[in-house]
Amino acid sequence: MKRKLLGRLAFGFVATITTIVVLAGPVWSQPGSSSGSGESGSSSGSSSGSGMIPFPSATGIGALTAAMTQLGKPYEWGAMGPYSWDCSALVQWAFRQVGVMLPRTTWEQAKVGLPVTFGGLAPGDVVILNGDGSHVGIYAGMGQLLDAHDWGVPVGLRPLREFDIYAIRRF
Repeated sequence: MKRKLLGRLAFGFVATITTIVVLAGPVWSQPGSSSGSGESGSSSGSSSGSGMIPFPSATGIGALTAAMTQLGKPYEWGAMGPYSWDCSALVQWAFRQVGVMLPRTTWEQAKVGLPVTFGGLAPGDVVILNGDGSHVGIYAGMGQLLDAHDWGVPVGLRPLREFDIYAIRRF
């Protein structure tokens, strides 16, 4: 069982890193992309620039990889795993696997970590959704969100464009 889990984690990690290199490569090669400033010379509002450059954190990639091992498990409101999940418990559990202790609810999760702009969104970022911040998932790249969505819909990937973004956080 542990060997299968480690194999899934390793595959997820390699697949995610490959996706990042393919998608972010053009951004890194653009002149001035590392500064986070455009022609006007304005800054991104982030002292480190991390909110502007779509370069993921290792912690986020690890959490995304852990969450991918839960694909196909059922959604259940208030469930905290391991057999079924609600959205915030899945995110909390995934980040706990890489040593980050997140709060339990979406509203609390929206207040922790580093804020990220939509332009700086990278795989592994926590995306809090809906106008009221009532849903959360982990950005998986290529416009996809990994989440525990709703009754009858198993843990899986969904297009981010189907949601309104409330906040984006990086750990």
